[in-house]
Amino acid sequence: MIYLDNAATTLKKPPCVGEAMLRALQTLGNSSRGTHTGALDAAHTVYGARCALAEFFHCPRPDHVIFTSNITESLNIALSGLLGPGDRAVSTDLEHNSVLRPLYRLAAERGVGVDFVPADRQGRVDYEDFERLLRPETKLIVCTHASNLTGNVVDIKHVGEIAHARGALLVVDAAQTAGTRPIDMQAQGIDVLCFTGHKGLMGPQGTGGLCIREGVEIKPFKVGGTGVQSYSETQPEQYPTRLEAGTLNGHGIAGLSAAVGYLKELGTEAVEAKEAALTRRFREGVASIPGVTVYGDFSGEHAGIVALNLRDYDSGEVSDALSEDYGIATRPGAHCAPRMHEALGTKEQGAVRFSFSWFTTEEEVDAAIRALRELASDAR
Repeated sequence: MIYLDNAATTLKKPPCVGEAMLRALQTLGNSSRGTHTGALDAAHTVYGARCALAEFFHCPRPDHVIFTSNITESLNIALSGLLGPGDRAVSTDLEHNSVLRPLYRLAAERGVGVDFVPADRQGRVDYEDFERLLRPETKLIVCTHASNLTGNVVDIKHVGEIAHARGALLVVDAAQTAGTRPIDMQAQGIDVLCFTGHKGLMGPQGTGGLCIREGVEIKPFKVGGTGVQSYSETQPEQYPTRLEAGTLNGHGIAGLSAAVGYLKELGTEAVEAKEAALTRRFREGVASIPGVTVYGDFSGEHAGIVALNLRDYDSGEVSDALSEDYGIATRPGAHCAPRMHEALGTKEQGAVRFSFSWFTTEEEVDAAIRALRELASDAR
């Protein structure tokens, strides 16, 4: 199989990830639940992962790195813990449902106001719209770093400057950029960074987290056992236990920590450069195929994603043909990005998304181009 669905999850992992998880399965107990060797080994593993991620994302405090099961949980924790009645939030049409649905629920249940920066037909935003939509009661801006549909990259540093000038926070969805391009919370003005482990970070599914700037107070999304302050009726106030009720996925965190170590040695700049080259090669290769429409803006920074359609064919039919006839895995449909599809005019047809990783080869990209050319020829 030629796997070009890395925006959903990376299939190919560095060998060190599986090796770390196997060791963890055989040796780790429960972090913060005892002082025997298994429990202490788990605690050391978890703390080491916090330190690695804090360094990787330039989060000043390792205890402000919170582990979750995925970025959906991370975003729910951040938005639910920061927004209350009377608050407003600004977001964009580029967002995934992991941002949209928590916002819609908070609007319905708490009366939180939500404003959206519109996207144009190429999936671009106008940064002046952020300033236009900000009000005195706006608590935060929450936006993706890169669209999971078009790959368009948002200038997060600029958005952060706009937010902070008006006293608002910046919450970033880094699902498509964590691990594939450098992220510096301090330099880019990110107050809360939400990430997932199973995409560009090359870690296992079931891992993710938040990195929180010092001084940002997020209320607990869930409460329960933490292994500390057991006689207190309320959740501990200090990070990370404030937001980590229940047993952590120590085995997955061990794999994620190994992946971060691999990326640190490799360099995210190298990953970014390779994905950019593959994306450019694919886009240039399909641009001349009759009937192919490519979506998004490729004039600036861009993630390793290309979304397209073939004439008026349903995206699911094209994706199925690529899989069944050519062994090429892609993602069709709505991609959990309804507002973006409406902006692009692809609400009914959807789109076929090709997404690349460090382990994707030029030969695989060329095979996908040939397959689309043949499908387009057959469809005439």
